[in-house]
Amino acid sequence: MTLKQKLSAERTYLILAALFISSLVASNLIFQKFFQYDFFGLYTFEISVGILPYPITFLVTDTISEIYGKRKANQVVTAGIFASLFSLLIILVSDAATATAWSPVGDETFHKVFGATGIAIFASMASYLLAQYIDIYLYHFWKKLTKGKHLWLRNNFSTFTSQFVDTATVLFLLSLFGKIDWSLFGGLLLSGFLFKVIIAAIDTPFLYLSVYLFRKKFNLKAHEELNYEILKK
Repeated sequence: MTLKQKLSAERTYLILAALFISSLVASNLIFQKFFQYDFFGLYTFEISVGILPYPITFLVTDTISEIYGKRKANQVVTAGIFASLFSLLIILVSDAATATAWSPVGDETFHKVFGATGIAIFASMASYLLAQYIDIYLYHFWKKLTKGKHLWLRNNFSTFTSQFVDTATVLFLLSLFGKIDWSLFGGLLLSGFLFKVIIAAIDTPFLYLSVYLFRKKFNLKAHEELNYEILKK
């Protein structure tokens, strides 16, 4: 690789990591709003808006896994943990600060919107740790088993499993802490998982496109990963 390509690889990795972390943190902040979506009259989804950025995180980690390798994908996941914890600290301090009389957002409104964020982040972190590491592990398991072929298979099989783990874990913890009624657990689990499965299937062409563009940009052969030790030289 040329020096220009090495620098470009570094910048691209930072952009992907930023996209991953911002999507993760945003999903923790907006989770309390729920909406309905009628899927062509076949099924009505009832899901949190916090689920919307999540497919991006799995697309990003799969892209990083394919181009940069397992170690760099795990590093992004770890960075996401610290980002979530730091955002929680900021929210806790902000919630404790007393609003002025003229503040457009008062203490009660702020607490109603962000007061459950601590529990949300805890639930998200637990599910996130399980799901993302499972996703990366299964992605490379299928990649090794298929000898680098069938990108669609490892993308979807790893994501389907990890998304079910993620959805079930976060709903279980939110129900356990009383943020969601247990009677809603089954319906939300089905809606959340089906929605993520559909999105995972839809994002498969985008993964193919991103992998194709990055391989072309960095002169990588089919199934080849960037050697990050070489990038440092």
